[in-house]
Amino acid sequence: MAYQPPAEILEKYAKVLVNYALWSGEGVRKGDVVYLQGQTSSLPFYNAIEKQLLLSGAHIIGRLSDDENGMARFVYQNASDEQLTFFPKRYYKAIADLIDHRIAILSDHDPHELDGVDPKKIMLRQKSAKPLIQWLDRKEDRGKHTWTLASYGTEATAKEAGLTIEEYWDQIIKACFLDLKDPIAKWRQVSKEIHRIAERLTKMKIEWIHLEGVDADLHVKIGTNRNWMGGSGRNIPSFEIFTSPDWRGTEGWVSFNQPVTKYSLRIDGIQLKFKKGVVTEAIATKNQKFLHELLATDKGASRLGEFSLTDSRMSRITKPMHDDLYDENMGGKYGNTHMAVGRSYFDTYLGDVAKVGPQALRKLGFNESVVHTDMISTTDRTVTATLENGKKLVIYKKGQFTV
Repeated sequence: MAYQPPAEILEKYAKVLVNYALWSGEGVRKGDVVYLQGQTSSLPFYNAIEKQLLLSGAHIIGRLSDDENGMARFVYQNASDEQLTFFPKRYYKAIADLIDHRIAILSDHDPHELDGVDPKKIMLRQKSAKPLIQWLDRKEDRGKHTWTLASYGTEATAKEAGLTIEEYWDQIIKACFLDLKDPIAKWRQVSKEIHRIAERLTKMKIEWIHLEGVDADLHVKIGTNRNWMGGSGRNIPSFEIFTSPDWRGTEGWVSFNQPVTKYSLRIDGIQLKFKKGVVTEAIATKNQKFLHELLATDKGASRLGEFSLTDSRMSRITKPMHDDLYDENMGGKYGNTHMAVGRSYFDTYLGDVAKVGPQALRKLGFNESVVHTDMISTTDRTVTATLENGKKLVIYKKGQFTV
């Protein structure tokens, strides 16, 4: 019989998502419509969330996909390009208009299911979802939509991470404070400190940052009207503090010592070189072809969409988890540097983003793409900021913020 976490742990986990993560820390409201997505491998957690949503007075639109019988591989091997790109516009527009929130459970019954599948087919399907992504993003910009992601550990994912399933769940439990009597109270406390640092960085009016280490020498233009953010409940767990920089001012090179897993394919040993804001060279020791397909998805897929740092003092995640959600929030000795190429977060605009159209945001260097590819490193990095007045300050060193 497959391992299943204790019911009380899953109940606490579900309460964090429903009663804290949605509405940016406030929790779901009676009458809200929530789109709940999961896989059959996450069924115990899916059911626990469904129960909490019902008890909170929410309305549920559920989607439970079968990931235990090879269906994803069957689809990509047998579907025509026409089937892969089919997008029922009226259906998804109605969904986007109706829902107040999304909760997505990340779980993987077989991390190798898509090994050998043509990456072009995978990205073909992803591209077709662009209108839905844009509708929901704009709704979020207006303060009418929130979302959260959480992971359900499986035997297969634990094995990929080199952990037993019990060790894997120990990381999940500690990362989400599920071993405490009141995890939500702890999340509010951590969020308060994250907001303090983020507000400090925003008020500093940083123009440029210089990321330095034995495996990085990268200059990133933050740009005007940028807000540093974190602690909103968008991901559980989440300890990162991030912004979406002006993609046009990215110059230099950077390596990532953690694997990236997208669409059940793992990419190792990534190194990127940027010139005038665009990736000009991309190397990987595993699945380099797929990395190139990701970067070629659309015009914005090879531009910087996010820059993020995690303070080692906040996160209780101490081991690589073969899960981007956890790895981009890793603590350990040096915290982590996390960057994403692809879609920017428009809500990092400093001002009322709902009153600013996409064209104006493009002029400020916010990037648009159908993909958002996170890449993570846990090596020792120093981040030096150049402020609006020309002053230079080290804002991050030895895995900790200095502000």
